[in-house]
Amino acid sequence: MSTLTAPANHPFGDLLRHWRSVRVKSQLALASDARTTPRYVSFVETGRAQPSRQMVVRLARALDVPLRERNELLLAAGFAPLYSDAALTSSSLAWVERAIDALLTQHEPFPAVVMDRGWNLQRVNRGALDLFGRVFAPAAIPDDANVLALFIEPGPVRDHLSNWNAVVPALLDRARREAVGGVFDGATAELVAALRSRSDVRELVRRDEAMPAAAPVIDIHFDIDGTELRFFSVVSTIGTPIDVTAQELRVEAFFPSDSETRDAWTALTAVNRP
Repeated sequence: MSTLTAPANHPFGDLLRHWRSVRVKSQLALASDARTTPRYVSFVETGRAQPSRQMVVRLARALDVPLRERNELLLAAGFAPLYSDAALTSSSLAWVERAIDALLTQHEPFPAVVMDRGWNLQRVNRGALDLFGRVFAPAAIPDDANVLALFIEPGPVRDHLSNWNAVVPALLDRARREAVGGVFDGATAELVAALRSRSDVRELVRRDEAMPAAAPVIDIHFDIDGTELRFFSVVSTIGTPIDVTAQELRVEAFFPSDSETRDAWTALTAVNRP
């Protein structure tokens, strides 16, 4: 899978060529999609032509460049960033924040979390606090939790996964498929490479690639105080975002895979509910 490895402060032409390589798109194909000519694309890449702000946006859209990297293209061409990168708590994202809070609340009592594109936890609902509170007890849930690292590296989460061998290859495959714009950012690429390089993970991935899929989804089996809880997850994203933060958010809701899990989890969490 491609990664965003183009260095910062690179000339616009080099960044454009990098993205053309990532998308495996010829100058002719890019010119057609951006409604310009191959000659013009060639001139821009070699620095013989300076694109307008509008042309930078057209080229970026034609290459399906993520919003954060579109801002980098604009800066490299000498223009101010076009796409805001507001905090989720900012007034400009108030409606997004309310929608996410509603999703988290409505999913109770079952766990739901919000992550950024690097799989770093941003928000959790009470169901997730219940689940991971039990997993980490008596220690506190880490403030800077990264879901990929928590599930794959040795620690409390891995210790409570009874089907860790099946979950790991599925998570790494998900990370690839769900990357914003289909491309890893640098930090996530480094994290995934480090996780895949672990000897225990390498063997699991190798075996998984040789095995046909046996089920439509991979359940996550948590062993909580001797009770096995089986969940599968559904991931939601913000539709047609024009803000960097909004584009990169992922809401993952965990659903019980069977009635036994639904009943057991409802009973476990009921004692902590008002």
